[in-house]
Amino acid sequence: MRIAQATSTLRLLGALLLLGFALAACSGQENPAALTPAPSPTAATSQAMPTMPPTPASSPEPTSTAATPASPAAGDESSTTGTVRLILVPEESEARYRVREQLASQSLPNDAVGATRDVSGAVVLATDGRIVSEESRFEVDLRSLQSDQSRRDNFIQENTLETAQFPTAVFEPRETSGLPWPLPEGGEFTFQLAGDLTVHGVTRPVTWDVTARMEGDRLVGNAVTRVTFQDFGMEQPRVAVVLSVEETIQLELDFTLVREQ
Repeated sequence: MRIAQATSTLRLLGALLLLGFALAACSGQENPAALTPAPSPTAATSQAMPTMPPTPASSPEPTSTAATPASPAAGDESSTTGTVRLILVPEESEARYRVREQLASQSLPNDAVGATRDVSGAVVLATDGRIVSEESRFEVDLRSLQSDQSRRDNFIQENTLETAQFPTAVFEPRETSGLPWPLPEGGEFTFQLAGDLTVHGVTRPVTWDVTARMEGDRLVGNAVTRVTFQDFGMEQPRVAVVLSVEETIQLELDFTLVREQ
């Protein structure tokens, strides 16, 4: 009986020992990840994100060495507007000569006047009012001049002007004096216009006295100058009904110039 009890006790102790070993073994095989501390956020970040290159130090922008254009001064329109081109309107213009003569049939002298509308040309003004001479020119067809006497006209055409050889008169304007600028929009104004006049193959400087006014985009007025027959190597008219002719010739131009758009 005692031997049987002792045997039972030994078996119970053995079972307890086996159970203890089994529990110890199970505790030694737990998930190592659960027991291993998680890496710190700093370490994880250093492994996941690439190293950023250092930001270069900002350098000052280079200063341009080109000169900054100056703003135009008051009244200087050269950088803001173009030239002004005024074109002669033949239908509204007329060129004339006027010469004092004494006719045999009259007791007092009178003016011989010849005229033509066969005129053309233009004047170009820069932004400061100066004439652009290389682009400015006027021309008159002398062959179409007519007066109230056909015999006078024939003599002038054949002997004085010699239009078969010199059919045109040309005026090339060079400069103005007293021209208001910009051109006033209302009222008359006067100025002088100087340039080179070519008649009968001879070129001479002349100055015109001009009276004009602006009418919208049109410049309307008249111009007068005086020359002599001798200035241009021309023969004075000599016909039977004319007793005398003065040496001085007055040249006149009634003009309408329209501004080119």
